[in-house]
Amino acid sequence: MSSNEPASGLSACLTDRELEILRLLVTGHTVKTIAARLGRSETSINERLRSARRKTGVGSSRELARLLDLQKTCDENIDLSGQRSAVKDLAHTATVGVRGSKGMIVMLIAIPMAAAGLMLATAPSTDQAGARNAVYSAASQQLPLVGSWSLDASQMPENERPQRVTISFVASQDGKWTTRVEIVAPDGSSRHSESTAALDGVPVPITGNMDFIDSVALRQPAPDTLVMTLGKAGSRVSTRVYTVAKDLKSMTETIVWSSDKLQKLETTHFNRIG
Repeated sequence: MSSNEPASGLSACLTDRELEILRLLVTGHTVKTIAARLGRSETSINERLRSARRKTGVGSSRELARLLDLQKTCDENIDLSGQRSAVKDLAHTATVGVRGSKGMIVMLIAIPMAAAGLMLATAPSTDQAGARNAVYSAASQQLPLVGSWSLDASQMPENERPQRVTISFVASQDGKWTTRVEIVAPDGSSRHSESTAALDGVPVPITGNMDFIDSVALRQPAPDTLVMTLGKAGSRVSTRVYTVAKDLKSMTETIVWSSDKLQKLETTHFNRIG
């Protein structure tokens, strides 16, 4: 991976050494064999893995390795590895920001809003509120994930196919993201949830009637990627990675379901509707 190019998805905030270790991990190596192969101590390898988990918000090193391997496969199949010209500069800013400090991801919001402030300086005082909202609305369009998405259920068995599944992401001026989800089951029953969280990996409550989850934590390792951890009663239910495609019109959801005995991997696809 060239140091001059922004990486795609989860790998954007990881160093070359961290990626190398995770690639070895997914092929079946242990910390001990990785240490021997790379000529490093096991303590050093474990520290690299802890760093990778901290940056991405994924709780398990093997889970993160599987997600990265799946992302690589998806990128090769649907050509996600190329740079997105519409967000090239933003992607570069995010990569530099995350590698410099885990708090620097706030720059994704701060930079467009700084530009908005310059524009508002020349606006009449009575129109400042309206102008600010208009400028921020335009700036939000530079964030690939912002908007509304609908599940592509065409590959699901007909008797299990929901009538509708929609998810929307809204970025606010304070850097927090509001996520709204609606699921309409085959029988017409509806479930919904809503949450507002910062991109700092700190769990916040979920409102709605989805009784199998009660908290969510968000991280954004790259402009086109959102890592969402859903929990119930303090335990992780699933980790979901949302990655926007090159055309900005479709989105892949990679789900790792957590359980005591195994990690179940699932992939779904969404299309932009707004």
